[in-house]
Amino acid sequence: MNWIILIIAGFFEVAFAFSLGKAKEATGTEAYLWYTSFFICSLISFALLIKAMQTIPIGTGYAVWTGIGAVGTVLVGIYVFKDPTSFWRVFFIVTLIASIIGLKVVSH
Repeated sequence: MNWIILIIAGFFEVAFAFSLGKAKEATGTEAYLWYTSFFICSLISFALLIKAMQTIPIGTGYAVWTGIGAVGTVLVGIYVFKDPTSFWRVFFIVTLIASIIGLKVVSH
């Protein structure tokens, strides 16, 4: 169950990064709403991370959480914010995903 919580925490990490990107594009009240979204998503992400770490080793859990956040944020950047793509960016995203899966497989 804590692995599912950890994955959800990673998705909220992506959401708070997305919120920062949208806030950067916005002005006035809209920007403040996106910053509020960032704050709420980060609180939820950290709370879920704390809950998941009750049974998952800290090194593994933190690596998986940041990996999900990194991969998700890169993908959001590519698909939503039109960040550039290249063979090497995709290659290293795939290796990061493989590493996340590998950490889960070798964890007790």
